[in-house]
Amino acid sequence: MPTAANFKVLVVDDQLTIRSLVRSGLKELGILDVHEAADGEDAFKTLASGRAFNLVISDFNMPKLDGLSLLRAVRAYEATKSVAFIMLTGRADRDLVQRAAQFGVNNYLVKPFTVATLKEKIEAVFGALT
Repeated sequence: MPTAANFKVLVVDDQLTIRSLVRSGLKELGILDVHEAADGEDAFKTLASGRAFNLVISDFNMPKLDGLSLLRAVRAYEATKSVAFIMLTGRADRDLVQRAAQFGVNNYLVKPFTVATLKEKIEAVFGALT
């Protein structure tokens, strides 16, 4: 488990405000190496560029390539298939949860969220943050 200071996170959301809130929450947790993408297509380009990320936090509902399609692409691509993936969504309906689980999502974060909830979701994937 990497320490918080060594985490590399890609935050994907079409809303700048949400990306800023996630970045701010990660900063409070000591995670400073945070990159952003405004949609799934840009996110996948960033991931496929060879940069090593520990975690993707992605919105579900986005233009070009939604979060579920991004998850599928990440899991299908050899270089990224082991990157942890947390789906950020305003809706946690059963169908979405089941489909995302089928494609290998590691956890969910429902909007609106708190820093404590963000930490809880990350720790459920990686163990206690240090």
